[in-house]
Amino acid sequence: MKRKGYLYENIYLYPNLCDAYHKAAKGKHDKKEVIAFKNDFQKNIQKIQSGLIFQKPDIGHYSYFAVRDPKVRLICAASFPERVMHHAIMNVCGPIMDGCAIHDSYACRSEKGQHKAVKRAQLFANNYQWYLKLDIRKFFDSIHHNTMLHLIDKKIKDQRVVLLFQQLLETYQTQPGRGLPIGNLTSQHLANFYLCEFDHWIKEQRRVKAYIRYMDDFILFRKTSTELKTDLHELTEYLETERHLSLKSSIQLNRTSKGIPFLGYRVFPQKVLLSAMSKKRLIKKFRAYEEKCLKGHWTLNELAQHVIPLFEFAHKADSKGLRGYIINQFGASSYRLESRDSGW
Repeated sequence: MKRKGYLYENIYLYPNLCDAYHKAAKGKHDKKEVIAFKNDFQKNIQKIQSGLIFQKPDIGHYSYFAVRDPKVRLICAASFPERVMHHAIMNVCGPIMDGCAIHDSYACRSEKGQHKAVKRAQLFANNYQWYLKLDIRKFFDSIHHNTMLHLIDKKIKDQRVVLLFQQLLETYQTQPGRGLPIGNLTSQHLANFYLCEFDHWIKEQRRVKAYIRYMDDFILFRKTSTELKTDLHELTEYLETERHLSLKSSIQLNRTSKGIPFLGYRVFPQKVLLSAMSKKRLIKKFRAYEEKCLKGHWTLNELAQHVIPLFEFAHKADSKGLRGYIINQFGASSYRLESRDSGW
């Protein structure tokens, strides 16, 4: 793939900034910061545009909050004008980064996603006897800035774009020269891009035909456990030397018939179940949502808006009995969602 040049102007073009605004505002039009931006739209767009033209973007205005889902994560939320800029950048640079990805990379990519990754894992589980499931220790916090910039420079020859990414990286550090802020659009794409060459190395150098990655969760499939043990040794060394990353200690090498823990599910050759943790979270969230409705904080319609996507995750697994049990056991007598979704 040739290095791409003359990209920087495309980022700050007015139509691209307008498109970026609509993407950043989607589903958030009632938020104060979105309303404030829209009320002085031309001035705010021109401010972003001017900052980019003069290569002095107004960035790094983060607010922080913690979420537990299920482990505690520190989320870094950029200001709304910055989020508009992030979308403008990725409108231009996203397709270049995506062009480096292998077929079986499923995070932050159009027409991919979590559920397709799970389906693919089940397909591989039907064809291979052994799997190796791995993930990376503190992935976002560990990403090495200079390595990232080197990778970007290999794909993008417009040095103004490379400088822009450098300016973004410099707004956040977990330790000197490391870390991406969890929650930013640019962080998601950059983190996924950071392991693209690793994916190709797995497929082309290690010759692993059956391999799936969803961000920093990845699975290798082989006919024998011996092959996977060799893979583990080689890829551990690659990640440490080439990407300054280390694996979590929770390495799982087992037969596919035992079930593969992946993205909140347990994937078997012939079925997909919710993981034990996912079941607990489903019940906990459902009960919390029900309580808000019973106390009058939510209407039934508001309850449905929250419960339907919650159950959509469960619906992708063989969980009809569990969903029925949860509704019958914990649902309010006035609340029946079964008729809203024929799959329940």
